[in-house]
Amino acid sequence: MNDNESPANDGNIEIPYRRLHIFGASGSGTTTLGRALGQRLPHEVLDSDDYFWARKFDEARPPEDRVRELANDLDGHERWLLSGAICGWGDSFRPRFDFVVFLHVPAEERLARLRAREEKRYGEDVLPGGSMYEQSQAFLEWAALYDHAGEEVRSLKLHEQWMSELTCPILRIEGLHSVEERVETVLKAMRAESDREGAKRQS
Repeated sequence: MNDNESPANDGNIEIPYRRLHIFGASGSGTTTLGRALGQRLPHEVLDSDDYFWARKFDEARPPEDRVRELANDLDGHERWLLSGAICGWGDSFRPRFDFVVFLHVPAEERLARLRAREEKRYGEDVLPGGSMYEQSQAFLEWAALYDHAGEEVRSLKLHEQWMSELTCPILRIEGLHSVEERVETVLKAMRAESDREGAKRQS
């Protein structure tokens, strides 16, 4: 077995892909899926929010700083999994990916998740009359644009265009699925794609 075919952490599946990316709309579950896959794969798990924000959800880093920090971490690991969208500021990383997972969740469910996350994170501050109510509502309104807005914002249309320029395999997971179901879907798809590529090389 060569280094490009090291077994996953559970010892039951060989994963030939070293540079994975999971993305989707805010609230689609990219971070959660990335962490869960990290329990099964020998990849270093990274999240785009850690590079986008200087202070989490408060102060954004300049784009050049995000790119530099992310590049340093990607270069420091032979295998990695990056969760969270980097469209726009991180377009230069697109050629690095060798397998991409795109998550799409129905808008109603996704926005319900975001509302619950906001309340869990900030408590009464995001409720009517709270000090962060207007800020939270603005965020939710922005998130609600995803499925019907144009490419000028983080939207499905922008993500579709972004994927059209990828040269690696893309797995789309749409609808409502448990984290465990998503993990198994990704592992199965990567193995199947690897088998197809191997058959092509032998033919």
